[in-house]
Amino acid sequence: MQGKNPTQILLVAGKMGTIPFPQPRAQSNAESRNAGSCEPYVIGCPVFPQGHSVRRTGDGHERSLVQEPRGATLPATPAARAAPAGPLHPPPPQHLLLLPRARAALLQPGRHPAIPGQPQRPHLGSHFGKRGACWDLPMPSLAPPGSPRSAPPRSCLLLALPQPLFPARPGAALPGQSRSDGWRWCFASGFVPVPVPVFVCTSSSTAVSLKKMCCESKRFLLLYATQKGQAKAIAEEIHQQAGAHGLEADMHCISEMEKYNLETEKDPVVIVISTTGTGDPPDTACKFVKKIQDKTLPPDHFTHLQYGLLGLGDSEYMFFCNGGRTVDRRLQELGAQHFYDTGLADDCVGLELVVDPWIDGLWLALKKALQLQKEKEGMNNAVKAVSSSLSTAPHAVHELKLSPEVQNLKLEDEGVRGSGVLSQKLDDINLVAPARDTKPSLVHSVPPVSQSALNIPALPPEYIEVEFQDTQGENPHLSSLISEGTTFEVPVTKAVQLTREDAIKTALLLELDIADTAFEYQPGDAFCVICPNNVCEVEELLHVLGLTEKGDDFVCVKVKQGTKKKGASRPQHIPGRSTLKFILTWCLEIRAIPKKAFLRALVECTSDAGEKRRLQELCSRQGASDYNSFIRDSNVCLLDLLHAFPSCKPSLSLLIEYLPKLQARSYSVSSSNLYQPGRLCFVFNVVEFPAGPSRPVSRKGVCTGWLAELVAPLLHPSKNSLHTGESSSTEKIYIFPRPKNAFHLPADPSVPFIMVGPGTGISPFIGFLQHRQKLREQHTDWVFGETWLFFGCRHQDRDYLFKDELQCFLENGTLTHLKVCFSRDSSTAEVTPPKYVQDVLRLCAKEVARVLLKERGYFYICGNCQKE
Repeated sequence: MQGKNPTQILLVAGKMGTIPFPQPRAQSNAESRNAGSCEPYVIGCPVFPQGHSVRRTGDGHERSLVQEPRGATLPATPAARAAPAGPLHPPPPQHLLLLPRARAALLQPGRHPAIPGQPQRPHLGSHFGKRGACWDLPMPSLAPPGSPRSAPPRSCLLLALPQPLFPARPGAALPGQSRSDGWRWCFASGFVPVPVPVFVCTSSSTAVSLKKMCCESKRFLLLYATQKGQAKAIAEEIHQQAGAHGLEADMHCISEMEKYNLETEKDPVVIVISTTGTGDPPDTACKFVKKIQDKTLPPDHFTHLQYGLLGLGDSEYMFFCNGGRTVDRRLQELGAQHFYDTGLADDCVGLELVVDPWIDGLWLALKKALQLQKEKEGMNNAVKAVSSSLSTAPHAVHELKLSPEVQNLKLEDEGVRGSGVLSQKLDDINLVAPARDTKPSLVHSVPPVSQSALNIPALPPEYIEVEFQDTQGENPHLSSLISEGTTFEVPVTKAVQLTREDAIKTALLLELDIADTAFEYQPGDAFCVICPNNVCEVEELLHVLGLTEKGDDFVCVKVKQGTKKKGASRPQHIPGRSTLKFILTWCLEIRAIPKKAFLRALVECTSDAGEKRRLQELCSRQGASDYNSFIRDSNVCLLDLLHAFPSCKPSLSLLIEYLPKLQARSYSVSSSNLYQPGRLCFVFNVVEFPAGPSRPVSRKGVCTGWLAELVAPLLHPSKNSLHTGESSSTEKIYIFPRPKNAFHLPADPSVPFIMVGPGTGISPFIGFLQHRQKLREQHTDWVFGETWLFFGCRHQDRDYLFKDELQCFLENGTLTHLKVCFSRDSSTAEVTPPKYVQDVLRLCAKEVARVLLKERGYFYICGNCQKE
C-alpha cells in the first residue's frame, strides 16, 4: 500500500465498511517499510451462517466455533446492558472481536461502575470470564497526515463473546468512570478468549475488492419513463431517499439504453413508468418496449432479473396504467421475477395515495432482495482475493464467511441529514395558534393534525443557480422548447362558438390553415398546441417575487457549483439564456398543483412560524387528507399559495427546480383532409376554475383561456353555423402532430362502426363522417357498413353541437343511426326519456350486440367519463 491512501477494513456487528486513513506524507522506501506501511487492522464481529463451523489451531489447542441461528439484540439502557446473561458455560459465540495480538497485551483492568447485584471484578481473571467487567481497550488512532505510525501486527487475538459489545466514543466516560483516551468497551456478560491466527489486509487491491463488494451490495438500478415529468419526479424522490436507507440508486431514463444493460443486470431493478395517449407507454419508452417485445427473445431471457414496477395512470381513461402493465407483462413473459409487488397509481384520485406507501415498502423489499442475491452468489470471489493476497503470510485464513448484511460505516454522525424522513416533535416546532374555526382550511388546521408530531420529507439539495445579465439579445424560438418533433406555425382562419351564451360551458371551433405546411393528418388524429401562461398571472407572480423590474432582463440558468444533488443538470425545458419573463411565460407550468416536495422546499422560504407549520402539515404524512382537500382537489397553484402564505418568498432558482415543464395541450382533429383540403379544425370547451376557499379568484384553462382570448375578434354573432366567422386574421399558433394514434376509421369501409361522443367528445366523429361522406361521393361502387352515433348534452337548445351538420349526414345516408339524449331538459312524456348515452346504449343493446358480435364492427368512444 506504499504511496497510496491505505484503507482500514472494519467488521462491526456483522457489518463491513471502509474508513480511509489520512494521506501520509511522502516517505522513502525505508520509511515506508517501517513507519509508513500502514497495514489496516481488522476489528469486528463476523456472523457465520447457520450451522457453519470454523476450526482454528492456536496456543497448542483447538477451538470450534458454531453460530446459532439467533440474531443479536442490543439492550437499550446501560443497566440492561450490564445485566446478567445467565450461566457462564461456554456458549456458542454470537459476536467475535478481532484485536491485534500486540494490543491484547495492553488490556488492563479499568475502573468501572458498580453494577447492582454484581460483584466488582477489578482484574481480568481466568479467560476474561467475569460478568459485568468494563475495560479500556486502546485502539489505533487516526494520526494526522505526516505522523509516523507503527505497523500493526499480523497476528490478532479472537475474543468470542456471547453478547455484543457496547462502544463509547473516544473520550466519553461511562457512568462512574474516569475519562480515557481509548475506546471503552462494556462487556455485558462473560466471554471466552480463543487465540487464533487472523488475516490482515496488506494490499490495496484486496481493499478495493472488498470495498467494491460492499458498494455493489447496496446498488439497485432505477429506470423511469416519463411523458410529462411525473415519473421522473417520483424516480428522483426514490433516488433522493435511497441514501438515507443505506442504498445507492443508479438512475437513468429508460431511453438511455447505452447506460444500462438488463441482459446482464444482477442487481434489483426499479421501474417507474407513466401512460400516455390511449394506453401507450411514454415516448421515451418506445425504443425499450420495442426491444423487449421482440418475438425472437426466448422465454428465459430475463430469468436473472429481479424488478419492482410502479405504473402511473388515470382511471378516467379506458386503458388505466397500460404503459406500466405492458412492460410488466412482457418482463414476466421473459422470465423476470418480482422482488416487490407492482404499484398502479391513479392521478384521478391522487398519485400519492399509492406512490407514498409503495416507496415506503420499497426499501425493505430492496434490502431483502439484495440479501437473497448475496446469499445465492456468495462471497467466495472476495474471500479468494483475500486469501491469495495473504498466501505468503505465516498464518493465512483460507475461508471466511461474512455477514449478509453489509454497509459502509462512517466516523462522523450524519444525524438528520441522512434521514429520508424528518420526524418532528411538538417541542421542536412553533405551533399555530388554535384556530377558532372547527373545520380545517388551506391556511390552518384542527386536531389531530394541529397537535401531531409530523413526518415530513427530507429537503433535497439545491442544484440550480440563476445569474442576471445586463446584456441584450433575443429569446429562443418556441420550436426549440419542443423535443417531440417538427413544429408548425399556422394561422387561425375561423372561430365559431358552437353553444349559446346561456350554456353552462362555452364550446368553440377553430379552423387552422395548414395548406402551406407539411403537416398531415387522418380523421381521429390528435395534435398539440404550444401555449403560454396567462400574461396577467406572470406579471402578478413577478410582483409577488419582487422581480417586476427584472422581467425583461436576461438570465443565465446553470447548475450550482458544489451541489450535492447527484447527476444534477439544467432542465432541458429551460433555456441556458433567456429573459425572466420568457421562462415564466413559455417554460414553467406556474399553474401546476404543487407537489409535496415543493411544499417542503417552500417551508424553508417562509418566515412566519404559523405559516411554516401549516406548510409542514400539508407536506407531511399526517396532513395527507388536508393536502388532497385543499391543494390537489382545489387545483391550488403557486400563486394561490403565495397569497395564502404571504411570508413565503421563494427564490427564482427554487421555482425552476420544482415547477414542471409547461406542457403543450392535446386536441382531437375535428375535420377530414378529403372534405376540407388544407384545413384543420378542432373543438374545445373553455375550461373554467371558479373561485373557492382555497382560490380567491376564478381562472380559465391555460390553453383554452388563451385561445378564447386570441380568437375573440373572429367570433361572429351567428353561433350555429360552421360557415360564419371567416376572417383574414393574422393570429398564428404553433402546433405539432401527436404520434402513435390508433383512433382511425376501419380500413375496410364495409365494416360497421358505432361512435359514442357526449359533449365535445363528438369532435373526432365529425371528421369521421366528413371523410365517409367524401369516400361515398368518390367511390359509388363501394359497399359501406352501418354508422351509429350516440350523442348526449345538457340542453337541446343550448349545447347540441353540430346539430345541423348531423342532420345533413343523416339525410344523405352517411350516418345510418343517430341517437341523442339531453340530461338537463325536463320532459312531460309518460315514459321518461334516457338522460345519458349509456342509457340510450342499453335501449339499443340488441342492435349494438349485433353490430359488434355478429358483424364484427368497431366501437369508438370519446369524451369525459365524469357524469355531467
